[in-house]
Amino acid sequence: MYYHVDGEVVPADEATVSVLDRGFMYGDAAFETLRAYGGDPFAWDAHRDRLQHTAETLGFADAVPGDLRERVDETLDANDLTEAYVKVSVTRGVQPGKLTPDPDVDPTVVVVVKELPRGGRDGERVWDGPADVQTVRTRRAPSEAIPANVKTHNYLNGILGRLELRRAAIDGDVADECLMRTVDGHVAEGATSNLFFVTENGLRTPSEDLDLLPGVTRDVVMELAREEEFPVETGHYSLDAVRNADEAFLTNSTWEIRPIAAVDGMEVGSGPMTKLLQRLYDERVETEHY
Repeated sequence: MYYHVDGEVVPADEATVSVLDRGFMYGDAAFETLRAYGGDPFAWDAHRDRLQHTAETLGFADAVPGDLRERVDETLDANDLTEAYVKVSVTRGVQPGKLTPDPDVDPTVVVVVKELPRGGRDGERVWDGPADVQTVRTRRAPSEAIPANVKTHNYLNGILGRLELRRAAIDGDVADECLMRTVDGHVAEGATSNLFFVTENGLRTPSEDLDLLPGVTRDVVMELAREEEFPVETGHYSLDAVRNADEAFLTNSTWEIRPIAAVDGMEVGSGPMTKLLQRLYDERVETEHY
């Protein structure tokens, strides 16, 4: 494999960053994960804008390079990939080992890719089956502590949630995703996914005023639902609302739309709205990329 590090495509075993890089030392970095279909990144503008927002929030707005899309294309080409997972990272770079960052920034920019199956109508899911989801005690960090609407290298909140799943595993059977709540007890999101569920009144998803990261795939799904004139509601929901839903699913760039089989052992499952949204999402990918 070849990766892109600070403007150069290099073999994977030469793709390194300094131990003094603030992304390594403090998680002081922004990143985005996305998919490439047919050689082109899906929803690139939305991912690029969110990366820029994260960099601005962290105080290094000028660190995101203007040729970032070209760096992604070069990395895909170097690996002869058209169907891929893509991760772009921008750190504050190498600075002296002190917590307060220097105002001058020499960023580290990295692009990593790996092969995924084809997407779209004739595509293949990256997941083995519907997800088993389990509620964890770890709460979503409040935005007053760490802004929830930015995507940084500091992912300890989600890691702690996933570790809870491992500790709670029965006979080694670990749940696919944790369900995290806010400190007030409202359902927020998974460690790496957004949550949707379906009731007789339509499609529901936790609102952005909660401590969650509004995903790019989440936005696409809501757009597709509204185009079909499905009722879409964002709000504050309890665990029981999700456990008692008619259908439920998770979204992220890699999974796309993944049905939820059960929440805390209570069967939920897929259904007509989930299946229709999957088909509409596949058609969107097919039309835009193949």
